[in-house]
This record gives sequence, structure tokens and C-alpha cells, in this order.
Amino acid sequence: MSNEPIALDTALASFDALWSPRIVTHVNDYDVRVAKVAGEHLWHAHDDTDEFFLVLDGELHISLREAAGERTVVLPRGSVFTVPRGTEHKPYAPTGAAILLFEPTGTATVGDRHEEIPAHVDATTGHAL
Repeated sequence: MSNEPIALDTALASFDALWSPRIVTHVNDYDVRVAKVAGEHLWHAHDDTDEFFLVLDGELHISLREAAGERTVVLPRGSVFTVPRGTEHKPYAPTGAAILLFEPTGTATVGDRHEEIPAHVDATTGHAL
């Protein structure tokens, strides 16, 4: 972890891979990750943790499967949303986006339960910058 400030624009410019988050710092037992996203991720759920999203650029959509049915939240630039633990969800960005996530260190990007992982999704616990 760096003891110097980290410019998120610089961090995002350091890689091109989509759906492949980079760990920019840690807060207690959490990773702070940035990712470039476009198109669809996959349906998945994190059984033991919430998942926090902040849209840095573009627009992110998150489909949710909840007790009341399926719905989609739309997050424009500057918006935040937390997916509650255990909730099946599928992020997608029709025109691309840059996002920041807070997740416990070691949390897999594809969750604990998921459908088949497509080739364009990196099943990882985050990569170092």
C-alpha cells in the first residue's frame, strides 16, 4: 500500500482490461478497487458481504433479484449504491464506465454463487496496481 496520494485517473489509465479490478489501497480489512467496465458482467451473489459501487465515469446499471422481483438501478456518474449481501445481481454498462468498489480483502469478483463465467470477466480477488 502506498503512503502517497493516488490519483484515480492515473490508476485507471494504467490498465485497459475490462471487468478486472485493480486494488488502489486498503481500508482496515477492505480493498478499495477501481475497474473499467463495459457490456455485461454475470449474475452472482456475495453471501457474506455487501458490495459498494461508486461510478467515477459513465453509467452503470445493476440488475437485482429481490424478494419483490427483479429490478434494475441506474447509476450515473457520481452515484453510489450498495448491493446487500446475498442479493443476486448483474452489473452492466451499455456504454462503458469506470467504477470504484469497497469489498473485504479476498472477495471474488464473481461472488460465492454465480452462473458460468464468460471469457470477458476476470474471476479475481483484485490485482495490484
